[in-house]
Amino acid sequence: MLHRRLRLGMVGGGQGAFIGAVHRIAARLDDRFELVAGALSSDPQRAQASALEAGIERSYADWREMARAEAAREDGIDAVAIVTPNHLHAPVATAFLEAGIHVICDKPLAVSLAQGEALAKLARSRKRLFALTHTYSGYPLVRHARELVERGELGEIRVVQVEYAQDWLAEPIEASGANRQANWRTDPALAGPAGCLGDIGTHAYQLAAFVTGMMPRALSAELHTFVASRRIDDHVQAMLRYANGARGMLWASQVASGAENALRLRVYGTKAGLAFDQEQPNELWFTPLGGMAERLTRGRVKSAAAAHATRVPQGHPEGYLEAFAQLYKDAALQIGALNEGREPPPESRLLTTVDDGVDGLRFIEAVLASSAADGQWKEIAAGSGAGM
Repeated sequence: MLHRRLRLGMVGGGQGAFIGAVHRIAARLDDRFELVAGALSSDPQRAQASALEAGIERSYADWREMARAEAAREDGIDAVAIVTPNHLHAPVATAFLEAGIHVICDKPLAVSLAQGEALAKLARSRKRLFALTHTYSGYPLVRHARELVERGELGEIRVVQVEYAQDWLAEPIEASGANRQANWRTDPALAGPAGCLGDIGTHAYQLAAFVTGMMPRALSAELHTFVASRRIDDHVQAMLRYANGARGMLWASQVASGAENALRLRVYGTKAGLAFDQEQPNELWFTPLGGMAERLTRGRVKSAAAAHATRVPQGHPEGYLEAFAQLYKDAALQIGALNEGREPPPESRLLTTVDDGVDGLRFIEAVLASSAADGQWKEIAAGSGAGM
């Protein structure tokens, strides 16, 4: 089927920004988007230089102007990618949704639950897609793991264990001011009230929910800051209780010396268990109760969900950029359908959206409340149900 490449704009992600470059690669990988406009920096000269470097023809120094101008153009953007620090996610997304433009936003969705719920309401009222880039849900074997759970291959879920360990903030690198990522991610005015919790804890939470299809109903949590001068948490641990009686544990740390990007998930049911390691994304371990451990590889599993997220033949590794690109591909399929007034294709249904972002903010709110109460159990507000 012939498809028109959608016109994409970007806010944030100027020169030297890691995540902006990742979004640009992901958007272009499947030839679904053409990046034509951007407000890559609030500094006009840096914005223009960044746009030239990225091959973007229309450069804006102000995202409000960009939303107004692009909405008025006959060849204006179909969607905007928001890759700013967290505190700008909600105001930028609001401006573009109100201009009738679809949104693809980096996580977390916003810095408060109230902001997130307002965005979800606005996206629904304007009938615009709001995709959230929870990257790891784009891996073929993560989607296959979800399908195994949906088919009942694990039986009833009993135990969920998820962890995300990094070491890049093990020292107070923000103190020098030289690392821009560290500067804003450790500043509560820019990152919001959740540091490690909002940055990678939400990834761990979303991955567990995505695969199991279950949201915990309550948690007992502790936030901690190991680096003395830091103004925001760099470690979080939580116990989880699920409605079906299952129990879970989640921990995330950015001071785990020696860890690179160690996102790992283990799920155990009455019939089998599975294990996924993000640093080895082309394999998934499945072990039936009383049976032998089976190493499932991306090129050999038989599931529609994995096939839809696969680009290269078996034995050729796919990784982080392809997983990121999968979200853009699914977003393009849904935006195209919405623009044409038809139902989105079913294969795009696993795209993470604003509702998943609201679920993440409910998790953050419960962790903050529990930690402030010395680990007391706190109910998590009912949500959308893991995007099911």
